[in-house]
Amino acid sequence: MSPDASRGAGSGSGAKDPLVIKTLEFIGPMATAEGWRPTNELPEVAFAGRSNVGKSSLLNRLVRRKAFARVSNTPGRTREINFFKVNDRFVLADLPGYGYAKISKTRKAEWLPLIEGYLRQSPALRGVVLLLDVRHHPSDEDLQMLDFLAEIEAPTVVVLTKIDKLRAREVPERVHEIAVALRLEDEQLIPFSAETNYGRDELASALVSLVEQPSWRAPKVETATEMADDESKGEAPHPPP
Repeated sequence: MSPDASRGAGSGSGAKDPLVIKTLEFIGPMATAEGWRPTNELPEVAFAGRSNVGKSSLLNRLVRRKAFARVSNTPGRTREINFFKVNDRFVLADLPGYGYAKISKTRKAEWLPLIEGYLRQSPALRGVVLLLDVRHHPSDEDLQMLDFLAEIEAPTVVVLTKIDKLRAREVPERVHEIAVALRLEDEQLIPFSAETNYGRDELASALVSLVEQPSWRAPKVETATEMADDESKGEAPHPPP
């Protein structure tokens, strides 16, 4: 489900930064499934996770800005998809957090079509970064989100946040337990700390890989062999898009 990546701290090792942020621009919010959304053709990567998973802190650390994404003391407050253009090269889509118990059913009913509609229909989407709190077992909402992403075949990177809240010796065990619950390999999960910067460069590399790959929604282009097979069967070859 997620690109394989080598495990690394990504902080102060002297390695080349895989994502140097030169320009960062807030484009605007998408408030409803039928509402405004960016019309540019830049590739998009969405960030999703439960409310209070640490998404704002992770985004701030990822782009090396202190206040790029607002860190709220009230989980579940954000109700829109916020779009940010990075280096005039790609767009980050910050999705509303899901699963916060104190949010009304009416608010949840508004968010679900917004999030699902965007993920299903955005032609520029290249993949999703899904955040899970390393301290907790994946919730039903987390598993439903993973199943949904698998259903639409969206390339997905899974990040485990807040590893600084655990003892260092506890992290590998928790990574393994969550990997088993998600039916993934340990190496498919990226441990991350917004406090220590651990995992920042690994996540940045995975993000760049998503941006650079073609859309999984692109129509299939038939090869010459396939077109010849169609003709031999008496079928008209399908024109390329």
